[in-house]
Amino acid sequence: MPDDDVNLGLLLFIPYRALENRVFERLTEAGFDDITPAQARVFQRISSSGTRLTALAEQAQITKQTAGFLVDQLERAGYVRRVPDPTDARARLVQIADRGAQAIPIAAAVVAEVEAEWIAHLGAGQAAQLRRALTSLCAITDPYLSA
Repeated sequence: MPDDDVNLGLLLFIPYRALENRVFERLTEAGFDDITPAQARVFQRISSSGTRLTALAEQAQITKQTAGFLVDQLERAGYVRRVPDPTDARARLVQIADRGAQAIPIAAAVVAEVEAEWIAHLGAGQAAQLRRALTSLCAITDPYLSA
């Protein structure tokens, strides 16, 4: 398929989807077969100290209700927990729980494998150029990653 016939959005999505599929395959093999892509997109936005539900919704670009539903599912499966926010007694933080912490290194290892394959395919220079270009795009597409 000629490059000019495929829009940039699709060209960005196809490799991401391939990476995501590999992550989910490995997670399933390791016994983490109860997390969905939608849940993972919220899960990966949780900071090490915890994140408020409203911030997760904003960062994942979903409604607060959808974020709450996904966090409820993740909490029931043991991937996250809700704890009081130490800076505001009225608020709660979503934190990564034990099961979530066990899944993270598995997913991270797959991401590292895939990135190494991409670098080997593209070459270090072209891969670095791609990373710079995509990082630059984050400035206009994802203020949370570019901040």
